[in-house]
Amino acid sequence: MSIPDYISPIVGYRVWTWDTTGLKSLCGERWHPGQSLAARCRASAVVGRADVVHDAHDVPQANCTCGIYAVKTLDHFRSAGYERFGICGEVFLWGKVVEHELGYRAQLAYPKNLFLSLDALPFTLAEIRSRLEMLTTYRIDIFVADPKGNIPLWAKESGCSPVGLDYLIERSKQDHDRRQQERTLKKGDRVAILGRGIAVVEQVDSKWIFAVVWNKCSLRIARKEIVWDEGNMRWETDANAAFECLVRPMQ
Repeated sequence: MSIPDYISPIVGYRVWTWDTTGLKSLCGERWHPGQSLAARCRASAVVGRADVVHDAHDVPQANCTCGIYAVKTLDHFRSAGYERFGICGEVFLWGKVVEHELGYRAQLAYPKNLFLSLDALPFTLAEIRSRLEMLTTYRIDIFVADPKGNIPLWAKESGCSPVGLDYLIERSKQDHDRRQQERTLKKGDRVAILGRGIAVVEQVDSKWIFAVVWNKCSLRIARKEIVWDEGNMRWETDANAAFECLVRPMQ
């Protein structure tokens, strides 16, 4: 792929969805690493008329809606609420470009850089690493968006930034500690009794919880023996920690 340098490409702002396979437009169009995205007209699929479709080399048309979209300014991008849809960033636009009051429709495009908001990042460092490895294949600069200033995470010339990685690690620890503090065992929660089944909590005090398995077997479990398993996203305890109660303490 070659982004033209003899004529400066237009730079706009847009948003992508993302997963471990790469970036996508909101319409589902995949952006492949190292390949410019070429616009196609889908007017026939929308209006059901083949005669309104023009050749690919004519995309975009002034009297059509085809083309790769981007807005002109970051302020408009934010005020329109695009950030909530995924990863935002700057994008190179070239080829034939139709200009509008607030943005552009282009024939060809490729991401210039990406800004990852903390809300868009996965909770675990393993997931962050997996997705970051995918994003680096685009060979563009990647930043963590922070209110105090964007923090470099990966640069196309020098690779990973220790500052950005340390920032993510620290934020991940803070988020984990916060979620642990917010997470409390309460009536109605389910606890996996390993080897026995799923129990439903009926009562909790400072030392014990009382739960029911299969709606008939009452159990008393020491509160300290129940832990939250981050991988399975559930409360768990060993079967040896659960004591059967002859009389259910709550009615």
